[in-house]
Amino acid sequence: MSEDNAGAGTVRRDGNGSEARLVRHFDHPRWAVWNLLTDAAGIARWLAPGTIEPEEGGRVHIDFADSGLVIDSRLTTFAPPARLAYSWSSGDEPARPLLWELEEQDGGTRLALTVTLPPGEDIAKAAAGFDAHLEMLAAALEGVPIKFPFETYLLARRAYVEKLDA
Repeated sequence: MSEDNAGAGTVRRDGNGSEARLVRHFDHPRWAVWNLLTDAAGIARWLAPGTIEPEEGGRVHIDFADSGLVIDSRLTTFAPPARLAYSWSSGDEPARPLLWELEEQDGGTRLALTVTLPPGEDIAKAAAGFDAHLEMLAAALEGVPIKFPFETYLLARRAYVEKLDA
């Protein structure tokens, strides 16, 4: 990711919270992208160790051991290979819905991720974190393992803060 496209998603705040929308195009079939989003071995390659039970209401468990963050929620949408939704939270925490939408486009896959946060939470930080993880997803699709791209995160976070301040 270059400085020119860091933070290329959209972010907005209103009285009900905030939302980010990140869109990527991958030169890979939709099922390949879907498998990395839902299969335990795939999730670990670009996000963190985790499991998703493949049915609406199925458990989503993702463990970011390095930071102590654990996601433990339920699938609200499971429509292979097009739509996947769950909350990026655990237990009694407020809902932080994620919606993943995949479409076939130009011989590859268009992925759109919508992240919604409750009032008072930092959408610039969340969007930048997902920007970085989407870079990891792109690398995983190419079979190239990479560590969390912290520089990408920092560039994207600054860009999102500027968008919100504009």
